[in-house]
Amino acid sequence: MDKLKTAGFAPEQAEAVVRAIGTAQDELVTKADLEQALAPIRTDLTLLKWMMGAVLAGIVSLIIKALL
Repeated sequence: MDKLKTAGFAPEQAEAVVRAIGTAQDELVTKADLEQALAPIRTDLTLLKWMMGAVLAGIVSLIIKALL
């Protein structure tokens, strides 16, 4: 608040700004929050990649078998 007051803000206005910023910071999402929320999705994507690879390998083997 002191920096805002020295910058020319009225004391009431400086206090309101500090409270608004404090409230907004409580609602911010951090990088750690995102990493924690996205971890299950990354795991699922990795599993899906492996499954897709296995399916494609099976299809390719069937095509090769049909052509030979």
